[in-house]
Amino acid sequence: MSSNNEQQVTGPKISRKEFVKSTSLAAGSFMIGSLPFSSQAQSAGDATIKIALVGCGGRGTGAARQALSTGEGVQLIAMADAFRDRLDDSFEALNKAFTEEDDKINVPEEHKFVGFEAYKKAIPLADVVILATPPGFRPYQFEEAVSEGKHVFMEKPLATDAPGIRRIMKAGEVADQKGLNVVVGLQRHYQKSYREAIKRVRDDKVGDLISGQVYWNSAGVWVRPREAYQNEMQYQMRNWYYFTWLCGDHIMEQHIHNIDVANWMLDEYPISAQGMGGREVRTGPDTGQIFDHHFVEYTYPSGAVISSQCRHQPDTMNRVAERFQGTKGTVDTSGGTAVLKNRKGDVIYDHDAEDDTNPYQQEHNELFAAIRNGDHINNVEYGAKSTLAALMGRMATYSGQVIDRDKALSSGKSIMPDNFGWKEAPPVLPDGEGHYPVPVPGETQVFKEEE
Repeated sequence: MSSNNEQQVTGPKISRKEFVKSTSLAAGSFMIGSLPFSSQAQSAGDATIKIALVGCGGRGTGAARQALSTGEGVQLIAMADAFRDRLDDSFEALNKAFTEEDDKINVPEEHKFVGFEAYKKAIPLADVVILATPPGFRPYQFEEAVSEGKHVFMEKPLATDAPGIRRIMKAGEVADQKGLNVVVGLQRHYQKSYREAIKRVRDDKVGDLISGQVYWNSAGVWVRPREAYQNEMQYQMRNWYYFTWLCGDHIMEQHIHNIDVANWMLDEYPISAQGMGGREVRTGPDTGQIFDHHFVEYTYPSGAVISSQCRHQPDTMNRVAERFQGTKGTVDTSGGTAVLKNRKGDVIYDHDAEDDTNPYQQEHNELFAAIRNGDHINNVEYGAKSTLAALMGRMATYSGQVIDRDKALSSGKSIMPDNFGWKEAPPVLPDGEGHYPVPVPGETQVFKEEE
């Protein structure tokens, strides 16, 4: 952890009009040119697809294991993380998951990279890059992977602010032009129960969807205590879930799944959001600055309204699910289930998930099949637009204002630091008692003053 590499993360401030023009042309810092080996169909049965893992925490390790389980001829050859101990733990876990005879793990010491810019060293070595670092880093790492001509699996959300979303969308356009496959870890899109429900919604089994409720209510997640040796950047990077610049708040990091399902069901994206939230239970300095509850009302172009709840409060009602009301019936989705009913309450479809493939595995199965078969998958558009919807919800709860979609997307307000490094100060700092600045509805400004 001695690295103090710096990375410029500030991007040009562009208008909405300029953004639309630039993304449609896929202009900027990417050279299309000739396609590298990794962007070509690897149809030969014995061609080994080389993987680099960037972000070696629990989700990254799980994603790597799923990628390596897609079949023969897939090998992990490079790893990168901000912390060496996390990389080592991941390497050990993956070696336990596969035998030497499997020939899935081939990461020599010189292919283990540590620090803020470690991803720049790992990405060029691979054909496929897994991006599973905290979400704040996603735009920069995705840009790098696309620039290098790599196929990508990346976790959600895709950014923590509007400038990051714009960078993601622009890089996604270039990925299309380069023929790169990109899968986003909104795995419900790869889950059979949701696909079957969507199929029947599109077949008009429940009529036009006019309203819905989506939920991620749970007790919360891990907390990593401060260690005496840590400076502020080290602490926040370890306890990243509780800092908005790194995580986006749990409405973005977790609840995006349910918001994304609403967008998918309605086949459109919200044009405005308003809501409320705060910290009632999780109030200590060890939980940074994020809220422990959000309630958002999303309005869509069709006039449909979705009510969105997410909560991290122990000993309260747990629910992770979605429910939608149509002019002819209802849709309920949760876990591996999907139940459609008509207006009388009669069941018209009840999904049996007994033989379904795990959706976390299925998304990798389809990604690697596309690479081998010369097919094309690019999930960036819906991933970015659902990230924007979740961001609109956070902006609404933090400010107490109605948030317009176009204004949110074009915002120049960045919450990311200008430079990354262990000796750099994070964008938020504690007061003398160790407490961090917490958004206050009615006071917090979520746009730049001139916007």
